[in-house]
Amino acid sequence: MRASEGVFPDALGAASGAMAVPLLITDGPVLVFGGCYSNLQATEALLAEAARLGIPPARMICTGDVVAYGADPAPVIALIRAAGIATVMGNCEEQLAAEAEDCGCGFAPGSRCERLSAAWFTYASAHVDHPTRRWMAGLPRRLDLLIGGHRFAVVHGAPSRINRFVFASAPDADLGHEIAETGTDGVIGGHCGLPFTRRLGARLWHNAGVIGLPANDGTPRGWFSLLIPGRDGLDIRHLPLAYDHRAAAAAMRRAGLPEDYAETLESGVWPNFDILPAAEQAMSGTPLAPAVTKWPETAQAAPAPRPAFADPARTASGAPHASVALTALETLWFNTGTLCNIACTDCYIESSPRNDRLIYLARADFERFLDEASARHPELAEIGFTGGEPFLNPETPGMIAQALARGYRALVLTNAMRPMQRHGEALRALAAAHGARLALRVSLDHYTRAGHERLRGPGSFAPTLAGLRLLATSGAALSIAARRPPEIEEAGLRAGFAALFAELGLALDAFDPAHLTLFPELAGQPDPPEVSATCWQTLAGRGRRVMCETSRMVVHRRGEAAPRVVACTLQPYAPDFDLGADLAAAARPVTLNHPYCARFCVFGAASCSAPAG
Repeated sequence: MRASEGVFPDALGAASGAMAVPLLITDGPVLVFGGCYSNLQATEALLAEAARLGIPPARMICTGDVVAYGADPAPVIALIRAAGIATVMGNCEEQLAAEAEDCGCGFAPGSRCERLSAAWFTYASAHVDHPTRRWMAGLPRRLDLLIGGHRFAVVHGAPSRINRFVFASAPDADLGHEIAETGTDGVIGGHCGLPFTRRLGARLWHNAGVIGLPANDGTPRGWFSLLIPGRDGLDIRHLPLAYDHRAAAAAMRRAGLPEDYAETLESGVWPNFDILPAAEQAMSGTPLAPAVTKWPETAQAAPAPRPAFADPARTASGAPHASVALTALETLWFNTGTLCNIACTDCYIESSPRNDRLIYLARADFERFLDEASARHPELAEIGFTGGEPFLNPETPGMIAQALARGYRALVLTNAMRPMQRHGEALRALAAAHGARLALRVSLDHYTRAGHERLRGPGSFAPTLAGLRLLATSGAALSIAARRPPEIEEAGLRAGFAALFAELGLALDAFDPAHLTLFPELAGQPDPPEVSATCWQTLAGRGRRVMCETSRMVVHRRGEAAPRVVACTLQPYAPDFDLGADLAAAARPVTLNHPYCARFCVFGAASCSAPAG
């Protein structure tokens, strides 16, 4: 591999700090890898595998983050530098070179990843000396690779930002824009930790994966790639790397590093899925297979895919659907009826002043189900009331009082407008008797009038604020629910609500999910990935939960003689989620074969039963 237009520090013998983009030119295969992550055993294994494949270090490229989670930052750096491997700067190198206080990985504030990173970054910083920091500071943020007549920009995260997570599920337009900014035929990136190759017509995005952590596929392997030039273009081969992962995990434990990542080396599953889009979460625990992509390739018509969510037994790919057992009935929901005083845009249950598809629930039926719950489910702690607007049903205040009198927590979902306000004195009396066991969650879809009324209709904002002020002095537990459109950043949305709460004098913490619950949008969205049994087993093993594990809902459909029990609040009509006429029948498992299951619960990690403050 020859170099021009700038060179690599150490790797090709030039001084650091060059501003020009280094250009590497080769006619032979190139091995690409990323994320050594201070994993000495994986780095040694990669060098041995490269030698076995006949790839010299001069034809190897590292996409950054040589140092991160593992126990041996200094030895790993020494191996990479001694071998002379071309390396681009990762965010970890950037932060260590600057003697920063954190890794700059781009994890969401307050997330588990952010908390865990504090421990390993402190350890890594203590084991990196000043000469090494100078080497890191001199690494290029981008290098270009000319291979087989094609030019690629090699970066860590993305051309636009060193710590940007770019996954295989990213929209074509997004990837295309990033590539266009480089003026090349494609991008070779890293950072996200998962291998993939995306063809975008005449452009390419390639990520070799990382060697220092598994690819969240339930195996301990790392991943690297080979780019092999030929007469018709490139063969891009994604290849697994086996190494002594147990020794690497043991070294982490001896060093006192977070157990979460040591265990990940052994299980092949990440500690959590904070950074993963739904499509990548859906592949959790599914072993990756070596793959070859030819590029460029003449487009051929692909066979029409099977419809998603169409087969009750299997996903479109043929994998068994996830099925969830009722582990304990913790929340029993009652839909009081679909009539509502307003008609919201994209209401998932189509509530409106005219829709009585679910008729008013009668108190006698309510008490019958409470009697059965008391006999069958001593673990039951919470009774939920939803609609429509629950306070349009004249029986609702009495049903709330009955639930509280029996010792349950009562959670009522309301828009806090006039129908609720008419019962202000009754709510005060119930709160005086039962305190925070009476909880009301108010639907407030945005912190601005325009944003809220875009969904709830003109004139809906001020009455809701009036209801909030009433509830704030009632003594009941108060919380807020809002919708979070996928294009809106959560931090900004919570900050806007924080300002509104302060203006209203509400003792609510907008950054506490118990006080402000943000629900994923359900309507008008593309279908999410289906949930396979393997995916759900993996996510559940890392603490993900769905409502049908711990809740059921009673509904009374218009035209039916008696109420029925359904799997959850999101499925009042779907036949596959009708579980029977009583709680005994409704104890059977639920198959997660619906877009709402995937978008809201599994990948959205949302629950209508999330605790109020």
